[in-house]
Amino acid sequence: MDRIRRSPVIACLTSIALLICLCVGVLPTRRTHAQSDRAVAELKTIQNENPAPDWSTDDSNQGEKISPDLRDQLDSSGVGDGFGTMASKEPVVRAIVQLNQQPGGKLNGLLNSTSVSEKGRFYNFNARSVAAPLSVIREIASFKEVKYISLDRDVQLLGHVEKTTGAEAMRQQSGNSGLNGTGIGIAVLDSGIYNAHLAFNTSGNASSRIVANVDFTGEGITQADPFGHGTHVAGLMGGNGAGTGVPSTYQGIAPNANLLNLRVLNAQGKGTTSSLLSALDWVMTNRATYNIRVVNMSLGALSIDSYRNDPACRAVRRLVDAGIVVVAAAGNNGKNSLGQNIYGSIHSPGNEPSAITVGAVNTYATDERSDDTIATYSSRGPTRSYWTDTQGVKHYDNLIKPDVVAPGNKLISAEAQGNLLVTANPQLDATKTAVEQKDMMFLSGTSMATPIVAGAAALLLQANPSLTPNMVKTILMYTALPLARFNMLEQGAGEVNIEGAMRLAKAVRTDLTNSTALGSPLLNTNTPLVTQSTIAAQTFNWGRGIITNYTYVTGANLITQYQKIYGLGGLLGDGILLSNSMLLVDTTIMSSGILLGDNILVSSGMGLGDGSPFLA
Repeated sequence: MDRIRRSPVIACLTSIALLICLCVGVLPTRRTHAQSDRAVAELKTIQNENPAPDWSTDDSNQGEKISPDLRDQLDSSGVGDGFGTMASKEPVVRAIVQLNQQPGGKLNGLLNSTSVSEKGRFYNFNARSVAAPLSVIREIASFKEVKYISLDRDVQLLGHVEKTTGAEAMRQQSGNSGLNGTGIGIAVLDSGIYNAHLAFNTSGNASSRIVANVDFTGEGITQADPFGHGTHVAGLMGGNGAGTGVPSTYQGIAPNANLLNLRVLNAQGKGTTSSLLSALDWVMTNRATYNIRVVNMSLGALSIDSYRNDPACRAVRRLVDAGIVVVAAAGNNGKNSLGQNIYGSIHSPGNEPSAITVGAVNTYATDERSDDTIATYSSRGPTRSYWTDTQGVKHYDNLIKPDVVAPGNKLISAEAQGNLLVTANPQLDATKTAVEQKDMMFLSGTSMATPIVAGAAALLLQANPSLTPNMVKTILMYTALPLARFNMLEQGAGEVNIEGAMRLAKAVRTDLTNSTALGSPLLNTNTPLVTQSTIAAQTFNWGRGIITNYTYVTGANLITQYQKIYGLGGLLGDGILLSNSMLLVDTTIMSSGILLGDNILVSSGMGLGDGSPFLA
């Protein structure tokens, strides 16, 4: 290992996050921040009290194996260890139990006792959902076979696309007209999909592209969407625009992809971690049957547990390691009740480093990108999930998120028949017709930006099926457009650019494997790629860099030479080691010519390395 660098990024992330999330609350954005001597002193004090964690080892669970919110319930209840006569008088809680190994005799006996009600098993993740009194939950946690136990938390919605994303420009390139997601399965984990909507028919005929409908809410609804969110999301990624009169205007990013309707949110738009895990477990089991290459989650839960412990994050990691691209919404908590921008509000599972976490852009209903801004509601990084050590000290993840941003404001897409959202908010109706199977509606949020990226991933995988999730993520970040005056905690690598991403994806060799030698040629051509794109008659430079957990890296070798971090089973951040606030490039998995960033940057609109430092 070499190229060691003292990391202002780590200091920045820790300082920002702790200052603003531990009750200070707000920082202004869209400009470089001048700090007074007093503020700098406060930042240094907080940083010293809360050192950045060292994640240079494995990804096993960290610290105490009871989640913080569950620990609070246990402590406030006053229950002791064990179970018995008290248990019947205690409040019953639902929890997710993650196991290290199969339960032994004593634990198995407890889990099968009358004190515990098993709600479900997630075989691919070695976890299960249970309901039990608090004292029994404490007893379960005491067994060595238990890796981590957390509350079965609530999961909620985080609530002109064709041109401004670059999808239209991509389709106009020679040889790209057939790139529409054909053959790629996208799992939509949401409130359901209204199967009868014409937007989900196969191009040129009446057959549906919704190839599976599974309900995980217990309501038994499989082909309708009483809430209305999931149908809109599915249309953005895979709708064909049929019935609108202008299909090219309202079609989704991958209008011929196969959609899998995995309903995890009920008729009120509510769900649980266990329903989400059940759907992810189903995806893992059925991925080959339906060629599921992409999962879209326009939803989230409170980000409490470190991604090392969070059951949803760990499930996402399993899917990514199996070759599935997982795209998750950042959340819609970018401002407080006073309208001020806040940081550190990324939701779970968007706090998982292997996921592609998406923030929202306001395009102001124009195709040009010059006026695009980060939507004020879009959640900003760093991630604030944490683990607690044996001394009671919290260690925050502090990852740079989101990874990319995409249009998410007032987008028009498919409307589910009689859905709750439009019934309660008639102004959301966009194109009310006499045929309900053609109706369209407006929605805004990172929920809408997420399927734009999921659809883009499907296109890249159709063009080059050999791409790994890490390569898809790299391509989307490297070709993105950094928006002027916004920092990486707001926009990640920038706004997705499907035209550039497709050119790069098609140029990547199709014979790369985990055994490919580090530094081998990545591309199938010796002709240098033009690292610019033209969208709506405006030409801009790609960002030409990628986010790697705590920093960003740049360099042409990211797209000309094979990096070991592109293989299955690892993270892009694995090539950057962190220890004692030092950044080290691991040259056993990343080649020479890769440059580390020094600061969190406010973009000039040109590239990741061209802007001003943010709190550096």
